[in-house]
Amino acid sequence: MTFELSEKYDASAIEGKWQRVWEERKTFKAPDPDKDPLKRPKYYCLCMFPYPSGAIHMGHLRNYSIGDIISRYKRMKGFNVMQPVGWDAFGLPAENAAIQRGVHPKEWTLQNIAQMKSEFKKMGIAYDWDREVTTCLPEYYKWEQLFFTKFFKKGLAYKKVGQNNWCENCQTVLANEQVQDGKCWRCDGPVIIKELSQWYFKITVYADQLLEDHKYLKGQWSDRVLDMQKHWIGQSEGARIQFPVEGHDGIAAIEVFTTRPDTLMGVTFVTIAALHPAAEGLSVAEGSGTALRDLRIEMQGRAKDFEATTKKGFFTGSFAIHPLTKQKVPIWVGDFVVMDYGTGAVMGVPAHDQRDFEFATAYKLPIIQVIAPESGPAATVSEAYVEGGTLINSGEFNGLDNEKAKTKIGEKLEAAKLGVRTIQYRLRDWGISRQRYWGAPVPVIYCDKCGVVLVPDKDLPVELPGDVVFKVGGNPLNGHESFVNVACPNCKGKARRETDTMDTFVESSWYQARYTDPQNDKAAFAKSKADQWLPVDCYIGGVEHACMHLLYSRFFHKVLRDWGYLSGPEPFKRLLSQGMVIKDGAKMSKSKGNVVTPQSIIDHYGVDTGRLFSLFAAPPEKDLEWNEKGVEGCHRFILRVWRLFYQFKDDMKAPMAAGAAADLDPKLVAIRRKTHWMIKKVADDIEESKFNTAISAAMELVNEVYGLLTDADKAFAAPGGQFVIQEALKSLILCLSPYTPHLCEELWAAMGNQTLVAEAAFPAHDPSLLASDTFLLVIQVNGKVREKIELPKGLSKEEIQKRVMESPKLQSFIAGKTLKQFVYVPERIANVVMG
Repeated sequence: MTFELSEKYDASAIEGKWQRVWEERKTFKAPDPDKDPLKRPKYYCLCMFPYPSGAIHMGHLRNYSIGDIISRYKRMKGFNVMQPVGWDAFGLPAENAAIQRGVHPKEWTLQNIAQMKSEFKKMGIAYDWDREVTTCLPEYYKWEQLFFTKFFKKGLAYKKVGQNNWCENCQTVLANEQVQDGKCWRCDGPVIIKELSQWYFKITVYADQLLEDHKYLKGQWSDRVLDMQKHWIGQSEGARIQFPVEGHDGIAAIEVFTTRPDTLMGVTFVTIAALHPAAEGLSVAEGSGTALRDLRIEMQGRAKDFEATTKKGFFTGSFAIHPLTKQKVPIWVGDFVVMDYGTGAVMGVPAHDQRDFEFATAYKLPIIQVIAPESGPAATVSEAYVEGGTLINSGEFNGLDNEKAKTKIGEKLEAAKLGVRTIQYRLRDWGISRQRYWGAPVPVIYCDKCGVVLVPDKDLPVELPGDVVFKVGGNPLNGHESFVNVACPNCKGKARRETDTMDTFVESSWYQARYTDPQNDKAAFAKSKADQWLPVDCYIGGVEHACMHLLYSRFFHKVLRDWGYLSGPEPFKRLLSQGMVIKDGAKMSKSKGNVVTPQSIIDHYGVDTGRLFSLFAAPPEKDLEWNEKGVEGCHRFILRVWRLFYQFKDDMKAPMAAGAAADLDPKLVAIRRKTHWMIKKVADDIEESKFNTAISAAMELVNEVYGLLTDADKAFAAPGGQFVIQEALKSLILCLSPYTPHLCEELWAAMGNQTLVAEAAFPAHDPSLLASDTFLLVIQVNGKVREKIELPKGLSKEEIQKRVMESPKLQSFIAGKTLKQFVYVPERIANVVMG
């Protein structure tokens, strides 16, 4: 494969050539462990798969380059690496495109996939394309439908009528996790509350495990992501307390959940949600029925995560009985209480809860302080006191520490059968129904005689019909008679098919397992293959998925594990969350008009420059600020490497020299040390995801070698000189190859290697060369660098000055002049000031 290295670096020709070689040789094909047992340790590297929007952007280039660096490096370190790719191909944007452009979602999606696949290959990512999956194809979602039927049979899937988040723009339901600041996570449109019959997965059954198993992820996932999940799951220890209702035959009691049973003696009212099932029956005061209807209408315009800035409500005219004091407590309806959290009712303790305080202040309700800090009770309460202390105004519990009071009050409630200590979660079951076409159909049939009937396994997949009519608003499947009207699988009578499709997060909850066995047409995947590859060793994607995709995937994995499909507690061992690409102070987006496409970089500089910049300009977890000068700087570095190899092309083609001489020229010693320092630095930094500093290490070696080029004839002609330059440049190629693979393949071949650099081993450093008894001193004359010399450590400043002033190379700069000052920075710099 040896050829003459061209003086000019032609990125386009080089990159196209090596991409074709990799594809023809299937260089990055991962082994099938059933056919070829993994004799080396496995490494599964996975980036969150992309939505096929039609063109890659700088975020893609950065994200997938990170995964590629890790994959290529691990391959060089002796691992069997699997780096698959696929397409998150269902979803609303494709359906909206069908409406806007008059093209079918499937056609639009597959066209985009073809376009993006071509662009991904131009990025030089080391994918095993034989493992490609596309979630909108029946051969994928067939297994998802099968999982749904098993969820249903095991009691983990159910349908109920409830209050749901509804996006007016997308015309579909959203899970709680998909509502952000009262807006749709996808379109940023307003979200309201709407009553609908929906399918749910019982993720709440796994709430304990999802929290407990964070122990497997500590140190491997960022604390930020784990804290976000912990907050979203929202485990709270407290008590459920019954407040008997006075004078209502059909309503025996209002149940509240509180984390502060120690404040029970400070209750002055009870507040229920407007949508509480008892609200109508309790609203007996004059005008309260109208007030309830008005508040319900207002609440329907708010998403479930809406936090009212002002507390609004009304008195129902009904009273509850305090479970311990037996005093009457007024029942109010308030807009700050929602049905989806707790029981839809709260006990009002205005002295010790800020929301209750604001509500009580607005409506002039009593405020009774029952916990006093060490400084003693306040004469007047100006805001809620929410810290610990000693109970006051609490009868038999006076004087107790509030933590002990929680236990004592809980015990008394349990003895009276008016309460129970318990653990509650903020997490709610995952609503998976979507009222749109472009998703996996829910495999359910409704029969008037048989009720809810699952589509038999033999009839899966339930495929989407291709001839639906799209219009703005509503689900086009509802009007497709041949899809909706079917025979009941049980009684063969007339029945109707479910027209809801599944949330696209269902597809992405198990795709990491499908990648282990993507061609299997008998099962979703073989357990033997999944067990050999899973868990994913490094998973790369945005932190914004902490409480959606990452939480759902963990839940799905645990369910499949419990059914014997998978092993191990978690699907992803390590999580690497990358930052965004920023330009002009904002995230790159078409709407902001600040997009720079990877293709524009490829056309002008080559993809290796784009890869290098995307990893050099910022650590992976930080946002990357787009900088044209930074791109140009990375390109100049590539050209410097190219020129360096061109200058020494004859040395690089020659057989590897015997080795370093015992008495190497000090400048060659410095290069060897820098070479082995770079090898260790690059390896350590990639392991720690410090990709930018690894690149800096390679740059330092290049600078070291360039610093000797004016002295090349003398230094490199000395004994061992050829070995040193061969070792340095070969190591440079190997260490840079995960970053700039096309450049390095070209240089590797020019050296005469018959194998690919992608198949080469990562170099090993010599520890003995890292511990030096000497140091390299940079010498300046009047502030300008004129020489670098290797000197023994431990010399006095006077001896250093003597050796510097005797340096032959400095004589032309100091001859005939007077030494005015000698400035010495120990073991780094000497500045000779002459006048």
